Amino acid sequence: MARLELSNLHAEVAEGDEKILEGVDLEVESGEIHALMGPNGSGKSTTAKVIAGHPAYEVTEGEVLLHLEDEEFGEDIEIDEDQRTWNLLDLEPNERAALGIFLGFQYPAEIEGVTMTNFLRTALNAKIEEREELFEDEDGDEAEEEEDEGFESSPMEGPADEGEVGVAEFQGILQEKMEQLEMDEKFAQRYLNAGFSGGEKKQNEVLQAAILEPSIAVLDEIDSGLDIDRLQDVSNGINALRDEQGTGILQITHYQRILDYVEPDHVHVMLDGQIAKSGGPELAEKLEDKGYDWVREDVYGTA
Repeated sequence: MARLELSNLHAEVAEGDEKILEGVDLEVESGEIHALMGPNGSGKSTTAKVIAGHPAYEVTEGEVLLHLEDEEFGEDIEIDEDQRTWNLLDLEPNERAALGIFLGFQYPAEIEGVTMTNFLRTALNAKIEEREELFEDEDGDEAEEEEDEGFESSPMEGPADEGEVGVAEFQGILQEKMEQLEMDEKFAQRYLNAGFSGGEKKQNEVLQAAILEPSIAVLDEIDSGLDIDRLQDVSNGINALRDEQGTGILQITHYQRILDYVEPDHVHVMLDGQIAKSGGPELAEKLEDKGYDWVREDVYGTA
């Protein structure tokens, strides 16, 4: 089990003085699904990017903490008492990912020349190596030697079996995850998002999360631009992340429709850089029916 805790989080654009987050308080635990809703410009995507460590935003106040249990990463890594709470604001994006944070992008990039298979195996090996470095004995000679040698993280270079997970083992992992998500195996041999439809790109984001097995997955408007069939496919994948892997989900969305397929445990409404209201699935239904003005009036006394 892991718990992501945002406490009095304030953030602004790094190059400028535009304040976006004005004291966000939010907690997401493994195995939970949270929906974060709100009008354009309310701070939803900024919240996601700050959690992941995007350099375009500067945190001016508050904390982003990740609380881990001693067996969060299985028997391979022993988590000492003083390593069970991490302030993510002190860590680089790759270190946050190694600890179990995943960000699914609203607009995934296309990369010609890099197959999905190579990209995913490289990402998995990089996460494993980074995690070991975070928890390793800094005085150990073996650890220092491994750090000096490094890991070739480019999916276009390096020996085929470099890294903790070799090609043959990874093929088995990939096949299992694609079957779990009901995806065509040919998908993995294509270049990363190159020529993909919008729906295929979003489905690929879910596949990446399935491979990396994060404790907390932040999905930024993964339902945008999806037709009904692809929406159901992506939703099934999100449910599998929670049901099969115990991943906690922070689903950022404008619309209630994806919540018909991915039923949230908690729904939060963001207004003006703050969580203005929280509730259960019925809150999303009310938003779909009445919009956001009633929330502003209810909380602030004005629409």
